[in-house]
Amino acid sequence: MLDISLARQSLQRLDAQGQVIWSCAVSSGFAGAGEQQGSGQTPRGWHRIRACIGAGLDPRAVLVGRRPTGEIWTPELSLAHPERDWILGRILWLCGEEVGVNRGGQVDTQRRYIYLHGTPDDQPLGVPLSHGCLRLHPDAMVALFDQVESGERVLIRED
Repeated sequence: MLDISLARQSLQRLDAQGQVIWSCAVSSGFAGAGEQQGSGQTPRGWHRIRACIGAGLDPRAVLVGRRPTGEIWTPELSLAHPERDWILGRILWLCGEEVGVNRGGQVDTQRRYIYLHGTPDDQPLGVPLSHGCLRLHPDAMVALFDQVESGERVLIRED
């Protein structure tokens, strides 16, 4: 299970006994916590990993629409495209499990395309800066991706 604290901007992977077996810093939504479509907020509650995307890609491979563009992120590429919201290396696409909270209607995590994904090396972690997704360092994203599979539970909480 993945336990994500928005207050601490951290992700912990827990074993079956609830012991932390892996952890890393994240960056959640700059607009705070919330479930509404178009809010730019990070949804709370219970989720599952719907899909694991990007196996075998370079940790800094650029993805758009969940597909690799053939580009590898560099500071120079970033300067050439300052408008881009960079999604790098791997994607864990989340699906809400709580009808009316983070599933269905205008609060559907999956239809909002909320992911855990890699972010450029020059982006700070431990502070909320995303458009609602959970950003990880590219190397941490690869390490996490290699530990999980579709269907794994994810709890996103404010505390």
